[in-house]
Amino acid sequence: MSGKKQKCLTTALFTVYVLAIIWIILFKMQLIPVVTQRSLNLIPFGESVIVNGKLDISEIIYNLLIFVPFGIYMGMLKPDWSFFKKAAPIFLTSLAFETLQFIFAIGATDITDLIGNTLGGIIGIGLYFVFARLFKGKSLQIMNILALIGTVFMVGLIGLLIIANL
Repeated sequence: MSGKKQKCLTTALFTVYVLAIIWIILFKMQLIPVVTQRSLNLIPFGESVIVNGKLDISEIIYNLLIFVPFGIYMGMLKPDWSFFKKAAPIFLTSLAFETLQFIFAIGATDITDLIGNTLGGIIGIGLYFVFARLFKGKSLQIMNILALIGTVFMVGLIGLLIIANL
């Protein structure tokens, strides 16, 4: 597959990924977002990680994991950009999600989420950098295959969730 076709595939896969995280973060995996709460936490790693009086880092880990592909896609789509130029859209997207959650009262707006999401994207940038060094000219093609497999799996899971909740 030519380089231009690889970039088109990467862009299409990134679009599906962005739609999925919008559905997960803003729609809370519902067909229609439910107005649940409007809260704001500006204390990093504060009350948001304390559940039933115990430290619970699972949400931080989920935030990291869900944004790792964002960083990988930034590496794939913008290989010539500097690290900070690649990290900026990740931070700004996470900030937009947190702001929209507050505005529409569809979740807790939390600085810890912003930090976790951004860190996940940074990890993704680093992973792609290492992968690109290891596989040189074939990295985009290999990553597209892996992303395609991951996207098919993710869309299948989302489909099952939608069917199960109908």
